[in-house]
Amino acid sequence: MAKDFGELALVLGDAHVPGRAPKIPAKLKRMLVPNKMQHVLCTGNMGSRELYDELRALAPTQHFVCGDDDDDADFPEETITQIGDVKVGVVHGHDVQPWGDAKALEARRRRLDVDVLISGHTHRAEVREEGDYLYLNPGTITGAYAPASPDIVPSFILLAVQGPKVVVYLYELHGDSVDVSKSEFTAQPK
Repeated sequence: MAKDFGELALVLGDAHVPGRAPKIPAKLKRMLVPNKMQHVLCTGNMGSRELYDELRALAPTQHFVCGDDDDDADFPEETITQIGDVKVGVVHGHDVQPWGDAKALEARRRRLDVDVLISGHTHRAEVREEGDYLYLNPGTITGAYAPASPDIVPSFILLAVQGPKVVVYLYELHGDSVDVSKSEFTAQPK
């Protein structure tokens, strides 16, 4: 079935388990089925080595970056990968000043020379297309507290990539219901 959608990539981060949240909410965790996706893209700060091991079991290809709370993790500060015809960059985002700032993220995207920039740290999910580029923030999969963002909801993103076309599914847990929003983006040929 995944072939109908192209390559599937799970995008998540900022779980902070067990420091700020006990676990991934059951309603979201049930959706994280091994071998249904080809890629896991993680913005860091998952909190425990066990959680990173669980993510490794979900897909054959993983790209993790180091968050500001990943003291013992041996991950890069940023990573770039190709999915379909789309060049994707992943950063944690704690070094983007001000945090989540559109202009600062644009500068990082230009420096990495990617079609899609994924960043975390703010704990706020965001899907934003600007010009020929896509900016994604998966938020926090656990709903972990963040001082600058007190009204946080658990969230993650699923990307379905076919050639240059990217379909973005944003999953957000509101109470007992999981809301899914969909948007589409096409990477421009370089």
